[in-house]
Amino acid sequence: MANIVAIVGRPNVGKSTFFNRMVEQRQAIMDDQPGVTRDRHYGYAEWTGHYFTVIDTGGYVTGSDDKFEKEIRRQVELALEECSHVIFMVDCKDGLTAYDKEFANVIRRSKKPVLIAANKADTPEKSILAAEFYGLGLGEVFPISAENGGGTGELLDELVSHFSGAGVEDPDAGIPKIAILGRPNVGKSSLLNVLLGEERSIVTDEAGTTRDAIHSRYKMFGKDFILIDTAGIRKKAKVREDVEFYSVLRSLRALEECDVCIVVIDATRGLESQDVNIVVLAQKQGKGIVLMVNKWDLIEKDSKTADSFKKTLLESLAPIDYLPVIFASALTRQRVFQVMEKAVEVFHNKTKKVPTSALNNALLPEIARYPPPAIKGKLIQIKYITQVAAKTPSFAFFCNLPQYVQESYQRFLENRLRENFDFEGVPVRLFFRKK
Repeated sequence: MANIVAIVGRPNVGKSTFFNRMVEQRQAIMDDQPGVTRDRHYGYAEWTGHYFTVIDTGGYVTGSDDKFEKEIRRQVELALEECSHVIFMVDCKDGLTAYDKEFANVIRRSKKPVLIAANKADTPEKSILAAEFYGLGLGEVFPISAENGGGTGELLDELVSHFSGAGVEDPDAGIPKIAILGRPNVGKSSLLNVLLGEERSIVTDEAGTTRDAIHSRYKMFGKDFILIDTAGIRKKAKVREDVEFYSVLRSLRALEECDVCIVVIDATRGLESQDVNIVVLAQKQGKGIVLMVNKWDLIEKDSKTADSFKKTLLESLAPIDYLPVIFASALTRQRVFQVMEKAVEVFHNKTKKVPTSALNNALLPEIARYPPPAIKGKLIQIKYITQVAAKTPSFAFFCNLPQYVQESYQRFLENRLRENFDFEGVPVRLFFRKK
């Protein structure tokens, strides 16, 4: 069985700080206000040669006025079901609270091995206060400081001693990463939940519910990939609070990390400037792109609606006109799986290698038929084409005067490449080198 460790506790005891320390990255957003983490959040950690998955959860409370409280509790309970070991985090400064006692009963019901991490024990005096948590009757208490790492070694030594095996170093190596991006409230989390068949992200009508970038492993049609749900990206001027600023940063990082991004557009609002920015950014970074027009069930339609919507969409994005557009609805599940099939197809287009002979056989006759226009009376001759190793399909054209190949002719060559070798959804780079 895989080693999966859930970090649980009430709000603001330092779970995300400890999670970030274990995965050695600033993955989860941290802030002094309680309730910043809402969804379950996964990472990988290693301690003395043992590899394990770590789940960060939102703070478990009852009877608060946070409207997300019920959903966060549900996410915590799902994490407890899924994990093999529990780290129950409490706070030495606050001492043993009624919430801790209530939550201890929930953990007992899960029947999983538990270690108590008494956090914020950054001085010897505070470490002594940790003793009162023995009163929970859940076993060994470890005074730690998630902030500066004090005491975490002893806790992790004890944790890995209970593991059945050493675990796998990086279970995600070489698996396509697909990010779901878009503005707030276009239905990104609903899409993720439909695909996974479980409530992985909390969904409400309020924009900005998702904050962290949520990674989920997903298997479909015998293919394996990682889905990343992100916070909505809105204009800089509209980002009000620190937490949201970090959410937007996480979304941009998810874009950098992924291979293909599904850009979700709200059918009722059409393409907005922020959608265009996301597409342009993805194109610059050489990512595969699929456009999903969500909430299509809310649109009054006749036989030409989709065609005219698609035409307007691609005209607004010109010259990026090679993107697949799928009209779907996460709510009614209409064409949702088609979106994923297309994303996998785009990933294959992005990683495709075209044999040099096939390239030259297809393109050299086209070039002979329409040679590059002469500049200053000089004839440009393209002799040979080959694909170069790069993360995005890139092609080198060897010619006598590379500096004189005009942009309009480069576009002509790119279109011929796309016609012959199907690079739908993927930016193509062309280089002209001297033969």
